[in-house]
Amino acid sequence: MSLRRVAIALIVLGMAGAVAGYGVFQRWLDAPLAIEEGPLEIEIPRGQSLGATARKLETSGVLSHPRWLQLYARAGGVDARIMAGEYAIPPGTTPRTLLALLESGEVIQRSVTIVEGWTFRDLRRALERAPYLDNTLAGQDEAAVMAALGEPEQPAEGLFFPDTYLFARGTTDLEILRQARNRMRRELETAWAARAEGLPVTTPYEALILASIVEKETALASERARIAGVFTERLRIGMRLQTDPTVIYGLGTQYDGNLRRADLERDGPYNTYTRAGLPPTPIALPGTGALRAAVHPDERDELYFVATGLPDGSHEFSRTLSEHQAAVRRYLVRYRQRQSGR
Repeated sequence: MSLRRVAIALIVLGMAGAVAGYGVFQRWLDAPLAIEEGPLEIEIPRGQSLGATARKLETSGVLSHPRWLQLYARAGGVDARIMAGEYAIPPGTTPRTLLALLESGEVIQRSVTIVEGWTFRDLRRALERAPYLDNTLAGQDEAAVMAALGEPEQPAEGLFFPDTYLFARGTTDLEILRQARNRMRRELETAWAARAEGLPVTTPYEALILASIVEKETALASERARIAGVFTERLRIGMRLQTDPTVIYGLGTQYDGNLRRADLERDGPYNTYTRAGLPPTPIALPGTGALRAAVHPDERDELYFVATGLPDGSHEFSRTLSEHQAAVRRYLVRYRQRQSGR
């Protein structure tokens, strides 16, 4: 065979091999990764190369030919667009769709829930215990936290909106607080802009304080506006609010679950039995319902309410002291029956 024919034969064989190799590569690109049960969670730290990620997947037995993944990503410019974070890789993912996922930045969303009626202390405790959240505020007091949020000298209580917040791994506790603070600012502004006329609360912050008291007084959405109506009427006529939750808040860690007569008689800034008007700050984190109730109270000339003692947690409302005293007696009867098991 002449040299020319040998060269032609080698070229043909090389092209055939290349075509065959290309076919193998395409089949690999679209073959599912070895994920039997999923999704498989992986973390790509900031600054980690795609090559390191691919080798980690190979070590885990998930990905074959990690070098091919690098070459394919480099050819398409994808390697420079990989986003750091946590990803959930579902079964059926192929090398091609894996790269699309890592480029999308659709990282796993964790969550932390802030509960209506919590105090700022409760909120900080929840953030400290939240998995996947970076705790940067440990050991810092309230003043330092508020300074970090850009509001030095502002009391923190009541300023953070209770809701469930989503975050990616590596998010800081300060960022969650910033989101909750901004959300409360928007919710309060919206409620205040739509307030009823002639309210005895004259600023959004006063409305926030009243909303926090309403939040602590009832868990029934249907009662919030009516309870706000009682407090609004008392504020309007200069009558003391006489609400236990403010006293309990003022006791702080000294409160042992039992509110005594001595506690009600001991004067302090949060004792609404001894002082008229609102306490100096909110006493809890109010939700949307309590905020709306505070600025749209259901006023019925009622000045009193007491628990009914019924399982639904409802209250009985009264206009006069004699009516209220009768309602208290009915509550005590139910309470004693419940204690005796009847």
